[in-house]
Amino acid sequence: MTAVARVLDRAEVPVDTVRLARFLIGKLVVRTLADGVAGGRIVETEAYDIGDAAGHAYRGMTKRNGALFLAHGHAYVYLAYGISFMLNVSSEAPGVGAGVLIRAIEPTCGIALMQRNRGTERMRDLARGPGRLCSALEIDRRLDGIDLCQVGPLWIGTDGQAPDEIGQGKRIGITRAADSLLRFYVRGSRFVSGPLALNQ
Repeated sequence: MTAVARVLDRAEVPVDTVRLARFLIGKLVVRTLADGVAGGRIVETEAYDIGDAAGHAYRGMTKRNGALFLAHGHAYVYLAYGISFMLNVSSEAPGVGAGVLIRAIEPTCGIALMQRNRGTERMRDLARGPGRLCSALEIDRRLDGIDLCQVGPLWIGTDGQAPDEIGQGKRIGITRAADSLLRFYVRGSRFVSGPLALNQ
């Protein structure tokens, strides 16, 4: 990770789901593991806004989704289809359920750790997609509810680098509210998930 990277201050993080989804493009996900630090630059996100039928907060707070109702900037980690963990960032005021799914990062540090965790040396496939991302960085339910705006085992930071051109399109892999243009991504990045035709 670049030496000038710093953790995001909660005061600079938008308290608005769609704005946060765009804001997070180009920011850094940093994971401290027993064998070192791994992470990368966020290249793809999806917003799940207040009242979104596709969002986990749609039917209200439960024991499982409680982290979505924390103040913006906390991790909500859940297991999808009993197979893959997904990393989300709570995005509204305390008590208001909404979040941003981190869909993909471009690996920038701890590459060997991520390759070991994923069982592949293909850089492009290390964290291209939310399940791969969590596998590469050993993110699971133990990190659910963690404050991403303070340095710890998992945090989100910035090195001041402006993101490349940001595209906007439909979310991937959902059936409810499927036509909403709430996916943000770095145009032309080979680390963005989904077909290349969706990421131009």
